[in-house]
Amino acid sequence: MKITFANPTLPAQGIVVVTATEGAKLSKSAAALDAKLGGAVTRAAKAAKFKGKAGESLDLMAPDAKFERVVVVGLGKADELKDLSLQEAGGRIYAMLSGQGATATVVLDAVEGAKIAAADMGANLGFGALLRSYRFDKYRTKEPKEKKPLLKALKVLCPTSAKAKATFADMEKVADGVFFTRDLVSEPPNVLYPATLAKEAQALKKLGVKVTVLGEKEMAKLGMGALLGVGQGSARESKMVIMEWTGVPKSKAAKAQQPVAFVGKGVTFDTGGISIKPSAGMEDMKWDMGGSGVVIGLMKALAGRKAKVNAVGVVGLVENMPGGNAQRPSDIVKSMSGQTIEVLNTDAEGRLVLADALWYTQTKYKPKFVVDLATLTGAIIVALGNERAGMYANDDALADQIFQAGEAVDELVWRMPLGKAYDELINSDAADMQNIGGRWGGSITAAQFLQRFIKDGTPWVHLDIAGTTWSKKAKPVTPKGGTGYGVRLLDRLVADHYEAK
Repeated sequence: MKITFANPTLPAQGIVVVTATEGAKLSKSAAALDAKLGGAVTRAAKAAKFKGKAGESLDLMAPDAKFERVVVVGLGKADELKDLSLQEAGGRIYAMLSGQGATATVVLDAVEGAKIAAADMGANLGFGALLRSYRFDKYRTKEPKEKKPLLKALKVLCPTSAKAKATFADMEKVADGVFFTRDLVSEPPNVLYPATLAKEAQALKKLGVKVTVLGEKEMAKLGMGALLGVGQGSARESKMVIMEWTGVPKSKAAKAQQPVAFVGKGVTFDTGGISIKPSAGMEDMKWDMGGSGVVIGLMKALAGRKAKVNAVGVVGLVENMPGGNAQRPSDIVKSMSGQTIEVLNTDAEGRLVLADALWYTQTKYKPKFVVDLATLTGAIIVALGNERAGMYANDDALADQIFQAGEAVDELVWRMPLGKAYDELINSDAADMQNIGGRWGGSITAAQFLQRFIKDGTPWVHLDIAGTTWSKKAKPVTPKGGTGYGVRLLDRLVADHYEAK
């Protein structure tokens, strides 16, 4: 959907959205429109007991011969207005109007008592509407026309619209990254597998990202026995993709900036392998590559908005299948780090992929920090539901930065514990470690496993996003399906703390 900006004028016709704050206090433009319509807005508000609270709306269909529809959106208390509330308002506006008319106009006025400027209000409203407009429908060949969204353009009228447009420009690039992640997570596994996912990542070259793809021969030479063991039962070749964005190039006066690093689990379909999953719900395992999707989408967002940071994204891509050559429970594999792993459950495979990806990333790039993302355990959904990702960290400062970034963009995390007692649960009698620690604390023991592949002195955060990668219901800025959770969170982390000024 196309979002445009202009200075406020009251439209003479069409589909128009105006605003009100709590107490049914109409904005200047809303009051002017009410007068033009002979008080129709005031009468409708009184009849509907509309109070202007956040999330409330008032809908007038064909209030006169010129206006097809007039919507009054409640923004809530003026002093509580912030980025997120405007984004949510934009998402709700899109959801309301998507089925009627090709274009609509939103008129925003400065709000007395608000801590957010009108231009920022406009940019954030447009961002929320854009995020909500996402739709994955490429395989729907017989969908009736009346069920398809009609809204193609939203015009946001606000004071200092040039500033709003400039602010929105970077937001739009972040949305591109979110949409890319949602696309990847939504693709069926017969279309998206290691080779094709690697090919999708190579599209980032157009934005100036250096993309390198390693095949099984290259990974075998590097000693990546943990990752390769997961994919050996599949007819699809495993891959590793390395993406490098250099936003602070080396100069004569200074060395290249130490990169920040993001590592993603990319199991393009997870049957569980020999430790096969129950059939019910297995179709959801197409999005077990969600961590890799976030890393790829994040790299697109950073490159798209030309972030002043050096960043590397590494994703390990495998398909976990129960073929004749599949890894067996009790196999012992040797990781790139030299540590050996007894594989007691082939459905605890994502940590094996990440073990080699994490070691490779640290060895080659010596990053400022490493954040890994993975749809790693069902246990984290039991603990936190679908509202927050589980966060494990060896560095308090980095963990706090990620927590705050999550609160700022509404991609929430909750820090979980690590400790010696949990770590001892993955000790093995036959190898350096085993890949499961028993029934209890499954997400924690998975994180303890990953921590064994973090080098001393490297700040590290693990995000278990199993509960946040996919949603069975729509939210204000997220339609049902792939959420793209993590792209905005980590982009905000970089923007707030790691970009060169």
